Amino acid sequence: MSAISVQGSTATTEAERDKRQRTPAKRKRTRTKLPFRARLRRDWPLLLMAIPALLLVIAFNYLPMFGTVTAFEYYDYILGFWQSTWIGLQNFQALFADPNFWHAFENTIVLSVVQLVLYFPVPIALAILLNSVLDSRIRSFVQAIVYLPHFFSWVLVIVLFQQMLGGAGLLNHLLLTHGQNPWDIMTDPGAFKYLVTAQAVWKEAGWGIIVFLAAIAAIDPALYEAAAADGANRRRRTWHITLPGMRSVIVLLLVLRLGNALNVGFEQFLIQRNAVGSGASEVLDTYSYYYGVAANNFGLGAAAGLFKGVVSLLLLYGANKVAHFFGEDGLYRGTK
Repeated sequence: MSAISVQGSTATTEAERDKRQRTPAKRKRTRTKLPFRARLRRDWPLLLMAIPALLLVIAFNYLPMFGTVTAFEYYDYILGFWQSTWIGLQNFQALFADPNFWHAFENTIVLSVVQLVLYFPVPIALAILLNSVLDSRIRSFVQAIVYLPHFFSWVLVIVLFQQMLGGAGLLNHLLLTHGQNPWDIMTDPGAFKYLVTAQAVWKEAGWGIIVFLAAIAAIDPALYEAAAADGANRRRRTWHITLPGMRSVIVLLLVLRLGNALNVGFEQFLIQRNAVGSGASEVLDTYSYYYGVAANNFGLGAAAGLFKGVVSLLLLYGANKVAHFFGEDGLYRGTK
């Protein structure tokens, strides 16, 4: 009889323990959602601070989207959107029949691939190298140096490269001094895609390491301590801890990069177009400007811009699906 009582009390204790364990989850499921007015009273300071940024996004990202209607019109800026002649898909027919457009599209793809291969890994490597510097003063100094070119205009960047690699630049001066033939890289169409990639790396790679440094800082230091205690050297800790810890951020930025693949730059190519010729430097952005705006054919330029936007959207969607396939969130979480 006593054994039955003990078993009964034990069962009762286990039932109470299970009830206590299930109670928080149940409370979490049944927690009532605050009404809209209560949430508005709670969050109005945050919403107020977000209004200027929201207005900027609307003014510079959403309102200009109404201008895509010019891609289906023979647009006259004097008559405006509403009175210009509607021509349907004629601008796209002229666009796809123009060999210059396909040449610009090919150049854009080639330049995007070159920049993806040669530029994208550089901020990752710089972030890992900076993180390995133990002295915080040296690390801060190097960060300030590599950040600085981001704030230079493309005009200044190209002038600096001209002074270094141009016909009368430092490189050719050294070559002539040592009896070698000069090489004007700034006017060489064959080297142009590598030149603009080097310019982008010098200007933007330092700024691009900010996100990767934040990703490294979020890695638990105990993982490094445990790996060092197990005898892992710096290279193995980087390969097995740092890079896996950065993987989600790397995939996210890679998805964004692929979605932005057709935006290889406008001002950078516009400035150097006369030096290397349109054959090497013509991209979709410069095509829209020269064959659209400059030629007073706004509809053709708008059609080229709309085509670029649709292709970029498809690239972004495809890259995000690939990220989901490999188990990463990408730009947004996949739905089951």
